Amino acid sequence: MSTQHSTPAQGTVQPDQHRGSCLCGAVRYAVTGAFERFYLCHCTHCRKDSGSAHAANLFSSTARLDWIAGEDHVRRYRLEGTRHQRCFCASCGSALPCADNGMLVVPAGSLDSPLARRPDAHLFIASCAPWDHELAGLPQFESFPA
Repeated sequence: MSTQHSTPAQGTVQPDQHRGSCLCGAVRYAVTGAFERFYLCHCTHCRKDSGSAHAANLFSSTARLDWIAGEDHVRRYRLEGTRHQRCFCASCGSALPCADNGMLVVPAGSLDSPLARRPDAHLFIASCAPWDHELAGLPQFESFPA
């Protein structure tokens, strides 16, 4: 796996190519290649840095990451004494792909292109938030409720 700095042709998205960006739009990227795993991680570190019940990350040991715009906005945080790390936009804080030790980790929520894949598994379920159980029965709304 390599991190490239080239720009793919505008408007082209192949079957094993995905595009993504941060919330403010300063950072845009493309990933070329297949994702091998898609995990929902409930560990304390992922809950803290996502601010949610879990992180949703795609993993690949072969895909290529190309920064289309804003690579200079990408920052990396490594939690000392652990393998946990997070890449993010310096302007808006959105989670972004990280490549390290031959593994590319892509936050699923940062993708702009559709992903035709369901998660493979929940990880670290012993660390689930106490409120993160039997949520399927909750009311669902198309937007913020009135």
